[in-house]
Amino acid sequence: MTVDQSTKDKAARLRALGTDTVLVLPNAWDAASAAVIAAAGAPAIATTSGGVAWSLGKGDGQQATREEMLAAAARIAAAVDVPVTVDVEGGYGADPAEVARTVAAVVAAGAVGINLEDSRAAGGPLFTPEEQAARIAAARTAAAEAGLPELVINARTDVYLFGIGEESGRQADVLTRAAAYAEAGADGLFVPGLLDLPALTDLAERSPLPVNAMAGPGGPSVAELAKAGVRRVSVGTGVAQAAYTAARRATLELLGAGSYDELADSLDFFQMNGLFSG
Repeated sequence: MTVDQSTKDKAARLRALGTDTVLVLPNAWDAASAAVIAAAGAPAIATTSGGVAWSLGKGDGQQATREEMLAAAARIAAAVDVPVTVDVEGGYGADPAEVARTVAAVVAAGAVGINLEDSRAAGGPLFTPEEQAARIAAARTAAAEAGLPELVINARTDVYLFGIGEESGRQADVLTRAAAYAEAGADGLFVPGLLDLPALTDLAERSPLPVNAMAGPGGPSVAELAKAGVRRVSVGTGVAQAAYTAARRATLELLGAGSYDELADSLDFFQMNGLFSG
């Protein structure tokens, strides 16, 4: 596979954004949401598997197929000029060879990064550190074979998200995994479910990989997370949920009061249409 220089440049840009500063990633789920997010100034875009799945009429948790997820990723990457990193969930197969197939499809879609989680299924159990390291190594090899060795691999661990093991041992488990994932070729450590600032500070100081967090309402601000040493902040399905909530509110108002206040202050037709060149 031949990867053009612009894609390689995007991969280098994504890598630098996660190193030189705190990278804030609003998550997109289709081409239009990605175009809006990019036009608002986001330097890069992450997809959300949940948002993509909902847009397809399916639930999150690998209910959408690899082909469906990567087709959406291709549409998103084609709609924006900024780097795109794709939530590939668990890689759409437990075997390292299946992860490799997914990574090859990511590169073909024009994306330059992935999130790869260590959950076997929603809620657990998790792959062992050794099993997940083999899957990450397969992803790294597949990226190189696909012509994009610069692909940014964000290794997600669900130890905190799903409450795996005794609470007192979770930080040690995450650090063990971080070491194994770093050796296998990961570029970052994504720890959804952990927003305790002292614990994040400790993890950022001890992890061999830059730490990423998933934030949201009621949690620490981006500035607070940055002070704790977090290098990348995303919001998961949060933006998609807000968009669908806006649709629900507007519908309730239209069907109830018959008024249109919920539609006020929206992006107008020409703003939206202007995001697409043809």
